[in-house]
Amino acid sequence: MKRCNWANDEAMHEYHDKEWGKPVYDDHVLFEFLVLEGMQAGLSWDTILKRRETMRIAFDNFDPKKIKAYGEAKVEQLMQDKGVIRHRLKLESLKINAEHFIEIQEEYGSFHKFLWSFVDNKPIVNSIVSMEDTPVVSKEAEALSKALRKRGFKFVGPTICYAYMQAMGLVNDHENDCDWK
Repeated sequence: MKRCNWANDEAMHEYHDKEWGKPVYDDHVLFEFLVLEGMQAGLSWDTILKRRETMRIAFDNFDPKKIKAYGEAKVEQLMQDKGVIRHRLKLESLKINAEHFIEIQEEYGSFHKFLWSFVDNKPIVNSIVSMEDTPVVSKEAEALSKALRKRGFKFVGPTICYAYMQAMGLVNDHENDCDWK
């Protein structure tokens, strides 16, 4: 099977083949990846994939209602957990982002309705010849970032939002010769 060039080891193969770029409408998965993309800032995605299961346990299965209740004691507990990304601001952002995620769900009926509106409810399919052609940001990602930051979200800059949109299938950046496409 021919894959995108960035999928260069077994963990990345599985992620590429089963998740990356497939349209997601499940709010639970959308919140999980919003957390993971924020945790990834400044790190490799491979680092996040290796810690994903540990973070799933530590972050109450990425349940925004449970995370919304996190206090300083939980942040201190997480700061001692070697299985998560121990970055205080990222850990403090969990509660903030969960609160705002729930607010969007209440306002729009679901987070996915809000999110998918940034791409007119259909994936953007880019023509990617090689990894070098892959954008790191788009006007849609900039608009999403601006909207999320205006609502108070943290760790949602345009580059993070673009990676999030790729992961959740709002943008299909599989290389043209990738068999997945």
